[in-house]
Amino acid sequence: MKVVVAYSGGLDTSVIVKWVKQAYKADVVCYCADVGQQEELNGLEAKAIATGASKCIIDDLNEEFARDYIFPMLQGGAIYENNYLLGTSIARPLIAKRLVEVAREEGADAICHGATGKGNDQVRFELSANAIDPSVKVIAAWRDPKWKFTGRLDMIEYAKKNKIPVSVSAKKPYSMDRNLLHISFEGGILEDPWNEFPEDIAVMTSSLSKAANKAQDLVISFEKGIPKKINGKKYTPANLMRKLNEIGSKHAVGRIDIVENRFVGMKSRGVYETPAGTILTIAHRGLEEITMDREVMHLRDSLIPRYADMIYNGFWFAPEREMLQVMITESQKFVTGDVRVKLYKGSCFVTGRRSPYSLYDDAIASFEGTETYDHKDAAGFIKLNALRLKVLACSKQKRY
Repeated sequence: MKVVVAYSGGLDTSVIVKWVKQAYKADVVCYCADVGQQEELNGLEAKAIATGASKCIIDDLNEEFARDYIFPMLQGGAIYENNYLLGTSIARPLIAKRLVEVAREEGADAICHGATGKGNDQVRFELSANAIDPSVKVIAAWRDPKWKFTGRLDMIEYAKKNKIPVSVSAKKPYSMDRNLLHISFEGGILEDPWNEFPEDIAVMTSSLSKAANKAQDLVISFEKGIPKKINGKKYTPANLMRKLNEIGSKHAVGRIDIVENRFVGMKSRGVYETPAGTILTIAHRGLEEITMDREVMHLRDSLIPRYADMIYNGFWFAPEREMLQVMITESQKFVTGDVRVKLYKGSCFVTGRRSPYSLYDDAIASFEGTETYDHKDAAGFIKLNALRLKVLACSKQKRY
């Protein structure tokens, strides 16, 4: 039997490689999707082989991830529960897609993931995998009858006994997930929502006390809702994310501490660092304010919670998400232009917008005298909109 394991080199997947090999007497191929983990990938292949894998495939998906997943999601303004920019969620469908493809290429009998039975990732991986290949066999380690571990502390002990090198410990059993868009922290002392996030484990953002003392202005240029340039310089999608992450980190932009509602039903506390995503979300909205028709914006905005839910819950490859994405793409056809943002001490705010498709007309909006707008026209507008309110008020007076 041959099994392709979704491998990160972290505690869970390192243990799973050895466990699959023993429990299933399987030939294990490790698959790692490089979506921006950076130094976390150092020595990964050697570690996988030393842990028991016969092969380790590391796949550079950075450009595809930014171009085909992050940026389309950005166009839709997806924010889960008004806080979370979906950094982990949006990476899972791409990883699952490639995991299935690699399993086909390797002639594997199954794929295996290390998502726990309490989390969202098990749903995201398996829904995506089934959408790509309905015949795929999935080994979900944490739900497998052969799996005997009850938690991360058990796994740490198992790793010690089997001489599997892991970076976590009983004192710092955090679960971390990093990509181009963000890094997440869960577990350990963070499981108590009253405990403060320890500054010493932050990766992608400086603390406010160490943030730059001087504000920085950036001009971000968009074409049809897709970011293309920073301060006039064009970047590839992945490099644009990297550059904004670097700049945002210096100004402590993009860190949130939230308790979210998982798809499986429980509440979960997580800390997320999302510098580039925060900057782009704010800048993109700033440009939409002058380029998007009011009713188009309001309709699109009304669908943001549903769109975010689809991504969070693992339905990226579902027909309803694909249908909605067509509408989102259409809404972005005039979202072209430049936005100036200012970064300072954890804040990012828009200070200027311009576009050849701007719907903002200062001749109409100005408080000064103008021939293009007659204030008296508002009287009829108000009278017609007040009609139903007046009728309702009169009806109440008769009844009471």
